[in-house]
Amino acid sequence: MKSLNFYLLILILFCTSLVSAKEYHVSGKGSDSADGSALKPFKTISCAVRYAFPGDTITVHSGTYREWINPIRGGESDISRIVYRAAPGERVELKGSEIINSWEKTGGEVWKVIIANTFFGNYNPYQDSVYGDWFNRQGRIHHTGEVFLNGKSLYEMECLDKVMIPVAKKNIADTAGSTFTWYCEKRGGNTVIWANFHKFNPNKELVEISTRRTVFYPDKPGINYITINGFNISQAATQWGAPTAEQVGMISTNWNKGWIIENNTIHDSKCSGVTLGKERGTGQNVWSADSGNVNRDGNIHYIEVLFRVLRNGWNKEYIGSHIVRNNTIYNCEQTGICGSMGAAFSRVENNHIFNIWSKRQFSGAEIGGIKFHAAVDTYIGKNRIHDCGIGIWLDWMAQGTRVSGNIIYLNDLEDIFLEVNHGPFIVDNNILLSPSAISTMSEGGAYLHNLIAGLVQMWPEPNRFTPYFLPHSTDVAALTTILSGDDRYYNNIFVGFGAKELKDTGTKPGLETYDNAKLPVFIADNLYYFEAKQSLKDINALSDAGFNPAITIEEKGESLFLHFDVNQLYYNQKGKIINTAILGRARIPKARFDNPDGNVLTIDRDYSGNMRTVQNNVAGPFVNLEGDKITIKVW
Repeated sequence: MKSLNFYLLILILFCTSLVSAKEYHVSGKGSDSADGSALKPFKTISCAVRYAFPGDTITVHSGTYREWINPIRGGESDISRIVYRAAPGERVELKGSEIINSWEKTGGEVWKVIIANTFFGNYNPYQDSVYGDWFNRQGRIHHTGEVFLNGKSLYEMECLDKVMIPVAKKNIADTAGSTFTWYCEKRGGNTVIWANFHKFNPNKELVEISTRRTVFYPDKPGINYITINGFNISQAATQWGAPTAEQVGMISTNWNKGWIIENNTIHDSKCSGVTLGKERGTGQNVWSADSGNVNRDGNIHYIEVLFRVLRNGWNKEYIGSHIVRNNTIYNCEQTGICGSMGAAFSRVENNHIFNIWSKRQFSGAEIGGIKFHAAVDTYIGKNRIHDCGIGIWLDWMAQGTRVSGNIIYLNDLEDIFLEVNHGPFIVDNNILLSPSAISTMSEGGAYLHNLIAGLVQMWPEPNRFTPYFLPHSTDVAALTTILSGDDRYYNNIFVGFGAKELKDTGTKPGLETYDNAKLPVFIADNLYYFEAKQSLKDINALSDAGFNPAITIEEKGESLFLHFDVNQLYYNQKGKIINTAILGRARIPKARFDNPDGNVLTIDRDYSGNMRTVQNNVAGPFVNLEGDKITIKVW
């Protein structure tokens, strides 16, 4: 009876919250002096922010909204959120930019505009430069602002001469676009911008400049359980998001818990699209600030930040547990999604991320389609990631992390980079098609049922001490270095380059790199094609050096198809169904390869969600294939 009364009370509270929940409407045709009803909507989202309480919804109707949305309160739980959504079926744009249509022609194809600094309020992106720990400005200044012509960003130059006479960049895909250039200067109380628009008259086209450092970002912690659904978000003057700094993208969770970011199109950020990172109080580019101390490197500074974050309440009860799903993210010059410690216990799934770090005007060690530090018990699954420098970069403290069922290709550095992690982490059922598939200076990984058509590289890191945790928590157990090894490779397919090697390293695809591992490794039941080389430690490997699977990918609208060939060897290579018992424990943390809740993990589904059985459990990410020429819809 007591149990029944308890559940009745919960049901009553839930129903009460539904009855009291309100919906506020926002329309460009509305008024901030209205009541926010469907008939009398507010004009700005920022006005609706002041009225929304847990359980309420803010519905934004079609139009372009140029404002910084700074939530002042969040929800109370998963069932009592504050929801920000685009009205169903309506296009709602949130922009960090303003329109500029007062350009003057200076000669040729170059125009200039003089803007009073008061126009920018308390933040001028054309007097603020991109900077931060692990940032490489490549010998010049980069401002956080951008200039856009009909939605396409121009290329900032370091001097006016390169605007007057632009020279195309040769090392990028957008060679022609790189001749659309701009330059800025501060002159007295004004900002002057020159831009080469070629044949276009900027006063007759849509020309915008970034004016806000973010679009959706609470400026304080304690704003939990927010949903952001269905918006087109772009053109913010975002700053470099180092892991030792406050990380502010166009959507930023700050130091909060339980956000859902879904069904959005997020693009054209100076640095990052979505950030799930740390806040400012525990450190703000601490390595750069301490640059005069030659005996303290970035490693030490990040360890110090880690312990400050722990003292600031970093644990599952208060931080992380976000969901980022079904978003399209592109044209960001640092990351599509990043997060230092704030991404722990989260799910990042079914996102399409591409054209990250495409302009290549600056570089640094924090760039990737997804770049996470401390992705503790984080799931990264079913994403499509391509045309980035690095696809997924898991840097420090990937423990309990699972990277599963992603299609990653056309990245020119590597598909997955695992840096100084001690495990356990799992990489399963992925399709990795770039020339470099996996680079790891980590231990304690399990690589299962992947299709790997690029290099696998492994090396130790004896000079950096990095943390590991008690299982499924943020409680630090200790710190140690990376010796190399303690990895598991079961039931993968490796595809080589024929007889060709990479000229810079002489390395061939496959697992030869593990012949040099210092710790034990566990390698079994893999399949090698087209000169991919197995390790001497490989058990029950099958190989056909002459067979070329002829892997190709084909785009049809929003869909993606994978084409490849197999031979009878493929159907012959069957291994065990992998589970927690087979994987054992990662050596350093002494932790099992299990689910975040501590229950047993079994790799019993393939890339497409089909059930694996003893009879169909072949190598690679697919089961139930037939014939020798395969076509599979992978997105």
